[in-house]
Amino acid sequence: MAYKISKDCIACGACQAECPVDAITEGDIYVIDPEKCIECGACAGVCPVGAPNPA
Repeated sequence: MAYKISKDCIACGACQAECPVDAITEGDIYVIDPEKCIECGACAGVCPVGAPNPA
């Protein structure tokens, strides 16, 4: 399952910078494209609030 970003997201951009396949887009809450996500967990590892989680 692709990762999904919860409403806890503070839109800091840390996850987007770490994504090796550019699956994360900017917004009020960042969004992960499930078609691009390779489930590597890099986003979850850098998020200060633990917003990305396996869907």
